[in-house]
Amino acid sequence: EYSCEYGSLKFYALCGVGGVLSCGLTHTGVVPLDLVKCRMQVDPQKYKSIFNGFSVTLNEDGVRGLAKGWAPTFIGYSMQGLCKFGFYEVFKILYGNMLGEENAYLWRTSLYLAASASAEFFADIALAPMEAAKVRIQTQPGYANTLRQALPKMFAEEGVWAFYKGVAPLWMR
Repeated sequence: EYSCEYGSLKFYALCGVGGVLSCGLTHTGVVPLDLVKCRMQVDPQKYKSIFNGFSVTLNEDGVRGLAKGWAPTFIGYSMQGLCKFGFYEVFKILYGNMLGEENAYLWRTSLYLAASASAEFFADIALAPMEAAKVRIQTQPGYANTLRQALPKMFAEEGVWAFYKGVAPLWMR
């Protein structure tokens, strides 16, 4: 017995929940490493290596400083996972139906690639605002310490564009 019918709303919802759990939780779990990596990219003179970056961050911000950016990371990557896993299945079925059963089988690798790329297009749009906030929180000292501080400040300074400047690089990635 299957837990739900393939292609049903419940099926898509379960795929989306799987994406939220797999992407949101894993990316949040590595926030300290991501924080140090981002700081090394922005200020290589101050953050000379991974170990030095951890040491500098601990000395300046304490243990709590290693969690900076956890909220936008969790929300952003949960949204990305929801879209990536859920829309992949939507597009796989949609494109498969467009090709027909035999061609969908014959061209399955290309079909999976197209479905994956289509899902990632929307997943990155969902991720971009939170990724922009996370990077500012982690790499611009004094800008904002929390997501609640960063979002209105970003909007006031640059409008909606502030949240989507990084979407093209996400697509390139």
